[in-house]
Amino acid sequence: MSLFKKYIEEAQATEIKKNVSDLTDINKSLEFWEMETNLHNYLLEELKKYPGQTKEKEKQKIIELADTFFEQESSRLTFEEKQEIIHYVTDELLAYGPITPLLEDPKISEVMVNHYDEVYYEKEGKIYRSHVHFVDSQHVMRVIERIVAPLGRRIDESSPMVDARLPDGSRVNAIIPPLALKGPSLTIRKFSDTPFTIKDLINFGTLDVKMAEFLELCVKSKLNIFVSGGTGSGKTSTLNVLSSFIPNNERIVTIEDAAELKLHQEHIVALESRPPNIEGKGEITIRDLVKNALRMRPDRIVVGEVRGAEALDMLQAMNTGHEGGLSTGHGNSPRDILSRIETMVLMAGYELPIKAIREQIANAIDLIVHQARMKDGTRKITHITEVLNLEGDTIVLQDLFVFKEKGYTEDGRIIGDFASTGIRPRFTEQLEVNGYKLPASWFFGGW
Repeated sequence: MSLFKKYIEEAQATEIKKNVSDLTDINKSLEFWEMETNLHNYLLEELKKYPGQTKEKEKQKIIELADTFFEQESSRLTFEEKQEIIHYVTDELLAYGPITPLLEDPKISEVMVNHYDEVYYEKEGKIYRSHVHFVDSQHVMRVIERIVAPLGRRIDESSPMVDARLPDGSRVNAIIPPLALKGPSLTIRKFSDTPFTIKDLINFGTLDVKMAEFLELCVKSKLNIFVSGGTGSGKTSTLNVLSSFIPNNERIVTIEDAAELKLHQEHIVALESRPPNIEGKGEITIRDLVKNALRMRPDRIVVGEVRGAEALDMLQAMNTGHEGGLSTGHGNSPRDILSRIETMVLMAGYELPIKAIREQIANAIDLIVHQARMKDGTRKITHITEVLNLEGDTIVLQDLFVFKEKGYTEDGRIIGDFASTGIRPRFTEQLEVNGYKLPASWFFGGW
């Protein structure tokens, strides 16, 4: 019995017609679902005769074989119904089953499978429940295994969590029983096939033009910049945009858990961490890669996210001549991310005095770009904050640009302005040495 037919019978038995999407319409004829089952089984056998083909060639072969199948099978199905059957079967054989339409929708940014019959998605910053369903937990497991197997990753009871990525760079996290009590859970953070540009972020209202131009000058002048924010605030997208400002003649080394950055420069070495194998050996951590990157003659080191002991190695690199570093980290505010970095440095296992750690941080990081996901689902850069020096035991910060929230429209959209605080950064001289002059108009009319 095919997955779709089995689901339809379960749907009818449990009276969940209202939750079934148009793509899995339970009112279709029994002949429709029998034909879908027969085609599914036919293609499974026939495709074994054509191994090693690309996905595009496999799609073409499926269409050819399906035409042959329908010619041999006499049926009363319409042309549209036959095309729909081919669509179902193709998604199941080559893509990701029921969630394929969600992944193909460019407006959907995240797909979340809580349970085989609970699928949610995020669209334009808001979360909705989808009407698509898997057949059962094993169906979800097959999709997860299809994602992680080509990457050399594994997921089973001995290793029930995995971070992976789709071919387009979308981030995947899967967790299965015994850790996930309800059954396999899958979360996919989608990334655009065409990476966002600074113009896209301006159009989205993430920042304004003068903030964008200011950040471009900071990146080109090799300031060390840290992007902070909460989960889903858009840190990686902003890091990708900032990385695009790096001149094309510089050697860039990117370090990530799961490769997500999409840079268009020519001189790039992309590194990705590796989890331990089934014997618990062979793990390569972000910290290992940061240490190795220092021996690769980088002009820039871009770390996708700092979340552990690698923070110490990043700070040491920034303080020993490796300028222009870029990274992200989780934090609720510019001040909070500094506390998090302190904690991460202590995770390295060295008994360092807090003051020494704070001196390292103050000397290494020049700028914090803090991003937040607002109540209406939009992402905003709420602070561009300069890191000054250490006074006593406190790192002194000063905000250069902020987002001032004023209220909400009738439909719940946030109202606010990006504004300069009127303070010129202390690193203005460094920008001028690099040939960039900050217009006075950027810092006019502060609070």
